[in-house]
Amino acid sequence: MLSYFRIKLLIAAVLATSLAAAAAEKNTVNVKGYVLDSACAFTKNLSKPISAECALACAKAGSPLVILADNGYIYWPISDATPATGQNERLMNFAGQKVEVTGKVFVRGGSRAIVIEKIDAAPAAH
Repeated sequence: MLSYFRIKLLIAAVLATSLAAAAAEKNTVNVKGYVLDSACAFTKNLSKPISAECALACAKAGSPLVILADNGYIYWPISDATPATGQNERLMNFAGQKVEVTGKVFVRGGSRAIVIEKIDAAPAAH
């Protein structure tokens, strides 16, 4: 009887681990959009940055950089480390540019955040 219980417990643990891994994979997305400062993304209702210089100046002044996706969603780049670290330094080289980002997305209360795994400048449009 005890062996039967152990087998069921082992099967349950394997299933739980598999489901957790599958859920984590579903969370990974590819996002295309512009890196711009959060204030302009909200207050000016921009569809793209005014300029790279403007986005960079705001970021250097402390405004968090965000990714304004092609579909209109705004993604807040976050760290999954504890303690968490700001992501502006990582995004500064891309301020004002169109990028392609791969990462894990978290949605809460209408906000979208992304833990960036990979970021590259998007290829120039023809």
